[in-house]
Amino acid sequence: MCNFLSLTPSCSQLTLHYRNKLEFGCSNKRWLTREQVASGETFDTMNAIGFHITGAFDKILPIEKCWLMDDLQNRIRNEIRDYALANGFTFFDLRQQVGLLRDVMIRNSDTGEWMVLVQFHFESEGDQQTAEALLSHLGEQFPQITSLLWVDNQKCNDTFGDLPVQVFKGNDHIFEVMEDLKFKVGPKSFYQTNTLQAYHLYDVARQFANLNGNEIVYDLYTGTGTIANFVARKAKKVVGVEYVPEAIEDAKVNSELNGIDNTTFYAGDMKDILNDEFIAENGQPDVIITDPPRAGMHADVIETIVRANPKRIVYVSCNPATQARDLIALDNNYEVKAVQPVDMFPHTPHVENVVLLERRY
Repeated sequence: MCNFLSLTPSCSQLTLHYRNKLEFGCSNKRWLTREQVASGETFDTMNAIGFHITGAFDKILPIEKCWLMDDLQNRIRNEIRDYALANGFTFFDLRQQVGLLRDVMIRNSDTGEWMVLVQFHFESEGDQQTAEALLSHLGEQFPQITSLLWVDNQKCNDTFGDLPVQVFKGNDHIFEVMEDLKFKVGPKSFYQTNTLQAYHLYDVARQFANLNGNEIVYDLYTGTGTIANFVARKAKKVVGVEYVPEAIEDAKVNSELNGIDNTTFYAGDMKDILNDEFIAENGQPDVIITDPPRAGMHADVIETIVRANPKRIVYVSCNPATQARDLIALDNNYEVKAVQPVDMFPHTPHVENVVLLERRY
């Protein structure tokens, strides 16, 4: 199946403080270790902010210090915890769906900006005022926060992609810089969490695309248009497709910010948008770059890609298992020419993998 494989992984330049985004759950069910249970140790409170436990979705392992991101995130998270405990906040109970403090997301960027989004679960009159008092305290304690946001999440899960995000202080975005390009990143935007390795990942994708300036490129699952804008100056035209409308708006802004005028972006479900009519309207792609979520590509999307008949496909994946499944589905029409793993997540078994496929005929 393969003529050439480059399987030496590209190791992360940083193994500590490499992430630009972390999410922490807030729960009234603190996870206790076996040693703590056996010792009979008691706690003043079972409220905790930290990471969810595998196999115990409603319990939180309290985190005092996390080494994956700049230390300011530890100070911000611990200040939220201390303020909430001192002021009688209720922490969320995922089973009972009660409790005010629900989730915390922290992002930073290579421009020195910080974004903090706190998810609340309002239950009674006065909850919003209580929540805003916490946000006001955070803003005063941490002037480094340039984007302070909140969400009232009444759903059964912590996702907020379909919920309105409120700006309490500052901007509704931060900026990242890659080469000479500037990217706007909002709270719902997808941006690779390892900034330095993201550049290497996209550079590999650009090399595999092997553009000469005359190609029509489709960038599927484009997110905020990072890859689309990253390759645009070496292409005739780039067409990006993404499910999240807010991300597509950021992608358009990112093209404008960087003076790029040969990109077009569409929002919607990939399997619904990418069809023969779409291709007729936007032109037959010479190269398709695809960077799907962990579930990989829908069978309908793969069938449309085959009918589109690009010369090359560059497949970026965060889940080599579903990527392998999709490569099998493409094997009758496309041959794998190169494979480059990129270590985006030190201290974990996860890896990003970039595969170059070329048309068999």
